[in-house]
Amino acid sequence: MQGKVILYITLLLFVSSTCFAKNYYVDPVKGNDQYPGTNPSLPFQNLEKLTSLQIHPGDSILLSSGVIFYGSLELKNVKGRNSQPIVVSTYNADGTKAEEKALIKAHGKLNGILLENCSFVELENLQISAEADGMPTVNKNQMCCGILVKTSKVDQYAHIYLKNLHVENIFYEKKGFQRGAKEVKTANGSQNYGWGIRFINSLEGASIEDIKIQDCLVENVAHTGIKFTSKTSKYGLRNISVENNKVIETGGPGIQMSGVEHVIVRNNIVDKSGSSDDTRKWGRGSGLWTWGSNDVLIEKNRFVNANGPGDSAGAHIDFNCSNIILQYNFSANNAGGFCEILGNNYNCAYRYNISVNDGYRVKGEKNAFQEGKVFWLSGYNGKRKRKGPFNSYFYNNTIFVKKGIHAKIAIDKAASGVLIANNIFCIQGESSAVLGDQYNPEKAGKSQIKNVVFRNNMYLKAENWPREIPIQDESAIYANPKFKNPGGSQVSDYLPMNSKKLKNKGIQIQKIPGDTIGLLPGLELNHDILGNKITGMPDLGAIEIR
Repeated sequence: MQGKVILYITLLLFVSSTCFAKNYYVDPVKGNDQYPGTNPSLPFQNLEKLTSLQIHPGDSILLSSGVIFYGSLELKNVKGRNSQPIVVSTYNADGTKAEEKALIKAHGKLNGILLENCSFVELENLQISAEADGMPTVNKNQMCCGILVKTSKVDQYAHIYLKNLHVENIFYEKKGFQRGAKEVKTANGSQNYGWGIRFINSLEGASIEDIKIQDCLVENVAHTGIKFTSKTSKYGLRNISVENNKVIETGGPGIQMSGVEHVIVRNNIVDKSGSSDDTRKWGRGSGLWTWGSNDVLIEKNRFVNANGPGDSAGAHIDFNCSNIILQYNFSANNAGGFCEILGNNYNCAYRYNISVNDGYRVKGEKNAFQEGKVFWLSGYNGKRKRKGPFNSYFYNNTIFVKKGIHAKIAIDKAASGVLIANNIFCIQGESSAVLGDQYNPEKAGKSQIKNVVFRNNMYLKAENWPREIPIQDESAIYANPKFKNPGGSQVSDYLPMNSKKLKNKGIQIQKIPGDTIGLLPGLELNHDILGNKITGMPDLGAIEIR
């Protein structure tokens, strides 16, 4: 009998919460915090009022569209349900859903929006700017974020969706603040910065799963545009989708992830990462990079114009990762380079990508402390002995480097397990082998590389792959691919017209000798970068010739 009563009460509470989900309206012009806030004609006035409410599953927080909200929206310990998420969005004067965004201007605040210990929360159709304006610094790592999602209690959190948001102008320091010349040489920046969208889980035993960032624009921030950080022994941020976003003019990387697992990064545009157009910016950063992460698929993105005296590749795989795959991406004009796989990485791949004029940076010029490299396998993994990378797959990529750019290639002698096949290296100018230069630079010496599959690649000329590199192509093909429009900025510009030399000239990709894993999604792809079906033996490069 007692069990039936408990069940009845539970069902009653569930039905009550379902039937009485509320909309809370906020308008800084027409509102008043003494109003009930549940009617669009009697809205609250200030975002701070929302912190005093008991938000229940199915409730919505609706901001008046087309107006400016001064302040910060903070939601702590707020949890919806799978079928009843808590939605933060916008509304028109009549209470209907609005297309025009509301603007949260969090000047003098550390965050535009803070979600702390939250689950089943969705943010949509908002514009956020946040400038802390040099507020008193509590610690050197204090930061300002457009959107910050974090944990402070051990629990399993889930379902944080960010959709159709515009995050811009995020800075910690006041305008005119000048960073010292040495700051850009620190590993990730050591001062106070502004960040676009940040997810942080630093609690052992806590996790955040089911994260989506879709159709957002992040631009003009002091450091990273979209960043995931988990400092736990296990992957504390999991099942993540980052799709159809634009990340522009970030002072640091465009997208960065550490301690994540099961991630898809698809159809994003990252342009001008590592920007130095504001003295408050860091001035260095790859379009995307991973660290300490597992099972990340990075596909159909556009990484262009990365800047900086170090790093600043289109997209690179930093150390301690496994099963990171970059495929179907377009990478162009990135100072640091195209392919970069650092140490203690396992079973990572670049396949069916196009690289244009990547790696043009010259060490010693314009304060550059690291060579740009079109291709780099590095054993660097922090202060430890150089190790790996292990089982690196690099196949069916198209690389074009115009005359006037000196292409550089580095392969660490600590690497083990390398497959380089079916690529086109069309390098019009000079090429040379260089030592991988990181904070703990590689030293010259006899190669120890084992388990190498290196064959059936096309080169514009023999010098494209220097003889000094420790591994060499067993069956090189020398010819001009005759691209449709070499130097162009679209994937279709790199359709090769030299059918005789490329059609069916590739090899079927198999596991590297000694590798029992291969690549998690499989080694064979059914389509090329343009979606053309791959028939017969693979062609050379990223585009199949029809």
